[in-house]
Amino acid sequence: MEVLFHNVRELVERAENENKLISEIMIEQEMLMSERSREEIIAQMENNLKVMEEALEKGLKGVKSVTGLTGGDAVLMQNYIQSGKGLSGDILLDAVSKAVATNEVNAAMGTICATPTAGSAGVVPGTLFAVKNKLNPTKEQMVRYLFTSGAFGFVVANNASISGAAGGCQAEVGSAAAMAAAAIVEMAGGTPAQSSHAFAISLKNMLGLVCDPVAGLVEVPCVKRNAMGAANAMVAADMALAGITSRIPTDEVIGAMYRIGQTMPTALKETAQGGLAATPTGKALQAKIFGGAVLERG
Repeated sequence: MEVLFHNVRELVERAENENKLISEIMIEQEMLMSERSREEIIAQMENNLKVMEEALEKGLKGVKSVTGLTGGDAVLMQNYIQSGKGLSGDILLDAVSKAVATNEVNAAMGTICATPTAGSAGVVPGTLFAVKNKLNPTKEQMVRYLFTSGAFGFVVANNASISGAAGGCQAEVGSAAAMAAAAIVEMAGGTPAQSSHAFAISLKNMLGLVCDPVAGLVEVPCVKRNAMGAANAMVAADMALAGITSRIPTDEVIGAMYRIGQTMPTALKETAQGGLAATPTGKALQAKIFGGAVLERG
């Protein structure tokens, strides 16, 4: 199948040579690959944006998962922001809260938009709706944010992995954070190259992150990892916008993530056999939730 880009280098070069936004290159790629009209593709992404906003708003009102392992933390963070005691800055903490809100809805079996997966679905919308308050984007710019995220996600999915079972949480929340960082940069007026650097900076700082879900559920530590992924994305975007660059090219960072995932022990790739899942408390929670049954996955 013919595509406009296979890796980040090609994506950035095409955007620069044609004087276009990365989001525009991704829209054109979708048109080419799906053989659908621009209007159809935009309409689908607008629907994705709506699903994200509705999930986020639901989470901010407070939800609880069936197991009771997660829920309510997004509300706690919003209350903390309102107290004026926050140390990290209101926009960053708002991104954290909204990322958590989305993943709490996912854990509560609500409807979310996988970006790039359900377990990492909070980072992209969480950061989008947080920076919205600072940048005041149009609806078109918000939709473009998702296309920019998707462009980088496309590269990762086709050159590495976005699966926790295949590559660990670095492939899920790591990829989501990097995708969000790149999109933040474009929305803030940065260049395609700066988006690439933001992606690389973000992903580099999540390399090696294991997937160790307690009781095999997408709750602990997944929800809080989305919080940190959102924070990672915000800081990486600011670094790139400040002119800071990644010494390792973005595509090489993606390749490193893939190779790390390949060598990561199976116990640390969504099997709930290692890491936090294997702690005494992790095992006790599994026994409590599943009545002492031994969880077998993988």
